[in-house]
Amino acid sequence: MLLALLAKESAHGYELKQALEHTFGSAYPSPNIGQIYVTLGRLEKDGLVRSQDVTQSDRPNKRVYELTPAGREAVAEWLDTSGDGPRPRTDFFVKLALVPLTGTADRMTLINRQRRHCLNLMRGLSEPGHPEESDNPIASLLIEGAQLHLQADLEWLERCQEALT
Repeated sequence: MLLALLAKESAHGYELKQALEHTFGSAYPSPNIGQIYVTLGRLEKDGLVRSQDVTQSDRPNKRVYELTPAGREAVAEWLDTSGDGPRPRTDFFVKLALVPLTGTADRMTLINRQRRHCLNLMRGLSEPGHPEESDNPIASLLIEGAQLHLQADLEWLERCQEALT
């Protein structure tokens, strides 16, 4: 994500954090500024970005990062690959398959617990976000996508209940 943001223009770490927050809204976990700088250091070590200190008159100098040609190529390759496909083996599904072997719980208990988890997540996504995000189509689509995935998970849990109990 940082490389894609830097494809538009050079920036320092805090500007990248703000751009991520503005783009994805409150539905996406707020990026940790320390992690952003660690990642930028790794990207620089890998030759995907370069940096330079910029003097500021009223503040300490800031380190501004920009893409290298290799970084631009990495962004293009990243955009050219498909996203993850279906999740055929989730942690929950492995638990569901193996719980009878443990003798510690039953499948219906796991299904109900997972259903409650999905419903709680769905409620959290239904709560209004920040008012300034109401006109952010990316943040709205992120929330809608998460809700649709949760709805599909709930329907799949119904199917699990019918087939396994």
